[in-house]
Amino acid sequence: MTDDTIGVFLVDDQQLVRAGFRMVLDAEPGMEVVGEAGDGQEAVDSLALSRADVVLMDVRMPRLDGVEATRRICARPDAPAVVVLTTFDLDEYAFAALKAGAAGFLLKDAGPADLLAAIRTVHRGDSVVAPSTTRRLIDRFAEHLPDDGQDTPPADERLGSLTDREREVLIAVGQGMSNAEIAAALFVAEATVKTHIGRVLAKLGLRDRVQMVVLAYETGLVRVSG
Repeated sequence: MTDDTIGVFLVDDQQLVRAGFRMVLDAEPGMEVVGEAGDGQEAVDSLALSRADVVLMDVRMPRLDGVEATRRICARPDAPAVVVLTTFDLDEYAFAALKAGAAGFLLKDAGPADLLAAIRTVHRGDSVVAPSTTRRLIDRFAEHLPDDGQDTPPADERLGSLTDREREVLIAVGQGMSNAEIAAALFVAEATVKTHIGRVLAKLGLRDRVQMVVLAYETGLVRVSG
């Protein structure tokens, strides 16, 4: 594997699913499957010995599920980016995996173009969860998140380091707004929004936009309504 090749590790308890992903990836220039595992524990053990840039992680597997495997992998120094594979029947697992450090999620029935785009996106350090998809995802997690009828703290102590503008940007991201939408709402340039997001990530020790959304809901900055 060359330095500019993206090494992908496949984790799924269904061999046919792994074979399908491998077929797509092996045919794509600049990508290479560097390993695969049939459950989360095997993935954790294998990735401790081999180098991968991106992990495609199923959530429901024997021995160790994808959530705990993601948590253990992402806790390591120089951890690969993890993309959670979900069928939308298991949204609560996908949400837990995002909290655990996953860079995003991908539907299992996504087409090859979406799969390849997702891998390239997380390899760049971005999230594969688009703002509109984030909004739908959060909506489906309503029963697991604070709502207007619950007595929850408005924010945790870390939010005290944010400026008023950074807090506004965090709320907007939590509401599923894109950078362009935030820029229009706050009457600033889109580049300025990106700068604010970068500062929020740095101050709060967050990995990406997905974790900003999770924090916004967990701290009560954004509430689930309806």
